[in-house]
Amino acid sequence: MQPAAQHSPAQTGPVRKRPKPGERRLQILQTIASMLQEGAAEKVTTAALAAKLSLSEAALYRHFASKAQMFEGLLDFIEETIFSLINQIEARPGAPAARAREIVLMLLGFAEKNPGMTRVLIGDAIVNEDSRLQARVNQLLERVEASIRQCLRLQRAEAEASQASPELSLQSAMAMAFVQGRWLQFAKTGFRKRPSDSAEAIVKFIFP
Repeated sequence: MQPAAQHSPAQTGPVRKRPKPGERRLQILQTIASMLQEGAAEKVTTAALAAKLSLSEAALYRHFASKAQMFEGLLDFIEETIFSLINQIEARPGAPAARAREIVLMLLGFAEKNPGMTRVLIGDAIVNEDSRLQARVNQLLERVEASIRQCLRLQRAEAEASQASPELSLQSAMAMAFVQGRWLQFAKTGFRKRPSDSAEAIVKFIFP
């Protein structure tokens, strides 16, 4: 009686797992952010991005219709994070001016934690890209400034000051100019000069 034939053992070796839905998109965005951080003066190309991920450029475009859409994905993350934090700050008790200071310091802290994203916020990473990207960054900054201005309005209302609108606009504009200046300095020094350095004293000067 012949022994039963044995099945040949499965081939051993590394098995390449298929990424879960949405996982590859996230990986692409994380890699772009990392590349923006690594080369503070470099333009991220789809060829370099594909090489970094060991993918073809065609594979990238299966997840994003265009390079502009990839940057929009980064802007989605930036907006969701910043405005989630602003909402948390606005919900806290305390003086409205203190909340305005917290928002400004949060914006500086966000840059320190996400250096690559800073290059998107200052427009450096999206030069010569689709113009709608810069328009979206501008809109984001306007919304942040409006949040700061609202804190100041509440402060004025509590103090029962009248016709303070021009001063509020000046203070919120100064705050955003300070934030954007610190972001720019951070990127242009290769992420060495921290945005938060001596920031608290300056912010207290803007919002006494």
